[in-house]
Amino acid sequence: MNKSELIEATAKAADISKAAADRALSAAINAVVKAVAKGETVTLVGFGTFKPAKRAARTGKNPKTGAPLKIPATTVPKFTAGASFKAAVAGKKAAKKK
Repeated sequence: MNKSELIEATAKAADISKAAADRALSAAINAVVKAVAKGETVTLVGFGTFKPAKRAARTGKNPKTGAPLKIPATTVPKFTAGASFKAAVAGKKAAKKK
């Protein structure tokens, strides 16, 4: 599924126009990107968590020449799926908390 298919499915499910669904989806994605870029964690209960993760500097290898090269430390986005999402993908029912 690509973004336009997601917009179409959202518009149909929410009974709104595709333009409104596009604006809502774009706003939600932008909010998540801005928050994670600031170093915040975004948790969508039942779906998952977006957070920044630090990646240490390391030594890599140029695949063409085999020469070693330094890869600098950086921060990358990380997504961890929630229990309900994992269960849905696995075809199981989510376990209820006690």
